[in-house]
Amino acid sequence: MKPVPDLTTASWRKSSYSDGGDNNCLEVADGHPALVPVRDSKAPDGPVLVFGAAAWTSFVTGTKKRPH
Repeated sequence: MKPVPDLTTASWRKSSYSDGGDNNCLEVADGHPALVPVRDSKAPDGPVLVFGAAAWTSFVTGTKKRPH
């Protein structure tokens, strides 16, 4: 297992598809080559999931193909 990056100073951003609510989406942290840290905006001090960039890209691509 790879070590989790230090995220204490991470700059988190919400999806452009967010409904505009303050705590209704996932957030990702940029600036970590080959990794995509993800957290629940409702629990910013809670756990963080860290995905490989390729796995995250596959996930996002798959969700875009689903009907709304």
